[in-house]
Amino acid sequence: MKILYSCLSESWGGMEMITLTFVKELMKRNLSVLLLCIEGSRIHKEAIKTNIKTHTIKIAPIYYFYNLIKISKLIKNEKIDLIHTQASKDLWLLVPALKIIGSNIPLVFTKQVGSYIIKKDFLHNFLYKRVNKAFAISSVIKKNLLQTTSLTEDKIVIVYNGVDTKKFNPNNLNRDKVREEFNIKDENILIGMLARFSPGKGHEEFLLAAKILSDKFSNLKFMIVGEASRGEDEYANQIKIMSKNLNLDNVIFTGFREDTNDILSAMDIFVFPSHAEAFGIALAEALSMGLPSVCAKADGVLDIAVDGETSLLFENRNYSDLADKLERLILNKELRGKFSIASRKRALELFDLNITMDKTIKIYKELISNN
Repeated sequence: MKILYSCLSESWGGMEMITLTFVKELMKRNLSVLLLCIEGSRIHKEAIKTNIKTHTIKIAPIYYFYNLIKISKLIKNEKIDLIHTQASKDLWLLVPALKIIGSNIPLVFTKQVGSYIIKKDFLHNFLYKRVNKAFAISSVIKKNLLQTTSLTEDKIVIVYNGVDTKKFNPNNLNRDKVREEFNIKDENILIGMLARFSPGKGHEEFLLAAKILSDKFSNLKFMIVGEASRGEDEYANQIKIMSKNLNLDNVIFTGFREDTNDILSAMDIFVFPSHAEAFGIALAEALSMGLPSVCAKADGVLDIAVDGETSLLFENRNYSDLADKLERLILNKELRGKFSIASRKRALELFDLNITMDKTIKIYKELISNN
């Protein structure tokens, strides 16, 4: 089985990271995988570091027809058995490329982000008619696909973005490593969030809740993990200025970290305040780490967190409610322990990477055998 993965993105976030995770996992299972990406993009650079075989294109309108020919030749010359793209916009190149060479190999795409644009016009129907299977990463994304595209329910399957539960295992990590790095004492309760700096991720609500709680408790520390997305440095600076204006001297901005498992192991409570998230891989990782969490009651979060069992859900965008829910966990160590056990159990049963990959490969084999 030879698979072409496509992720034609210049950004660096969950979609790009999960693409590399899938490719590496397939390679571990002795499958031949090639990655199609944009020349010089972050995903291209990261793929090279891990010895993933890449093919690149230049993503500009002037190169469109050149890219079509290049991709067509790649599919034909490499004798690709199946194509899987993590970005639906890639279909604008992949479908015509397949048409050029008259190839009927299976085409799979993962819908990572919801859309409110109705895509049922002639051109979009041409694209989606060629799709053999669409992976929706959550229930809300499956519903979104049915509402906005011409895809029928039999073509859509929910496949969660998996988590390496061995890597994200609190029993295998030293909780004190990161706490010592940032001078966090044993008596401090560390409350953290992990997200790129982008509007809608809930940084404002996190800081406003931190202000309310810091005025009540003297033993709290807050941690914001992540970097600015491409073109969003100004937003990141605004968040840091906001923290300063609120006189929050107990907030730690770590920047980008590759050791997210170590970072999570240092936390006592995880916060996921995103306004609208298709899935939320960071939240699934936090569950795998056995972290009790407080999450916005919205979208893909509802596939991951269970209110009153693994987490407390707060009213979306309501920082006062976020603060109230956090206060419940701060004051109740027993409840934190209960949520911790349930979170780890749920991650192992639903979001383990092996479960995701086994399901994915099974679908690949069925599509290829039926082709």
